[in-house]
Amino acid sequence: MLVSARDMLEKAREGKYAVGQFNINNLEWTKSILLTAEELKSPVILGVSEGAGKYMTGYKTVVGMVNGMLEELKITVPVALHLDHGSYDGCLKCIEAGFSSVMFDGSHYPIEENVAKTTELVAICKDKGLSLEAEVGSIGGEEDGVVGAGECADPDECKAIADLGIDFLAAGIGNIHGKYPENWAGLSFETLAAVKEKVGDMPLVLHGGTGIPADMIKKAISLGVAKINVNTECQLAFAEATRKYIEAGKDQQGKGFDPRKLLAPGAEAIKATVKEKMELFGSVGKA
Repeated sequence: MLVSARDMLEKAREGKYAVGQFNINNLEWTKSILLTAEELKSPVILGVSEGAGKYMTGYKTVVGMVNGMLEELKITVPVALHLDHGSYDGCLKCIEAGFSSVMFDGSHYPIEENVAKTTELVAICKDKGLSLEAEVGSIGGEEDGVVGAGECADPDECKAIADLGIDFLAAGIGNIHGKYPENWAGLSFETLAAVKEKVGDMPLVLHGGTGIPADMIKKAISLGVAKINVNTECQLAFAEATRKYIEAGKDQQGKGFDPRKLLAPGAEAIKATVKEKMELFGSVGKA
């Protein structure tokens, strides 16, 4: 059964580790992530962008697929199904469809509008027992058309959003979506520490987990980060493994490509990536 991410992140914050959010785009990705989480006894958050939800034909399809897998694969670890970088309307649709957690990304609005919309969603999520993530300071790069310049969040604005009753907060600290450029300045731990001082024990979220050095990841966790998002690294691993398999011509045999065999190397690459990240984040055995 899907669960809110609230309890797993509070436990992670107290235990000084982070729960991984791994975005899903199809059945193979979802299956690989769930099986790895079960094997490692790690809690996990399945992230779904609005673009991925549309690609998979809609949020109800995603909920049905994930719930079916939880039952058929006999998954026992805590699993949250979470809307990633959601619009206000997207949040409402995912709540109706049966998601257990949503993120409202109001970082591109003036702080007053971010507060107003977040306030409305807090009331809805609390009534339904769902967890809610909010964002202050846009995350750099582009993900499904959501573009950010890698801003560092204003700690006072973070407190204003945190005080509304959200469950965890994504604060921009110089992190970006996608691959990090060679001249990337790194995470602003000064900003992270200032945000932590303002919001207290609220679990913090680090987006753009691909390519951040391990020492920065561990320092961020020590400063209150309890959820780390990974998407690009899984995309790259899946694409590279599939490409190599196709180029090797292993599945042709005069019959064309069997899609199950074609996607299998990519699925194994996803498993390896998720395992590596769960070990780095310290969530292994914490289910």
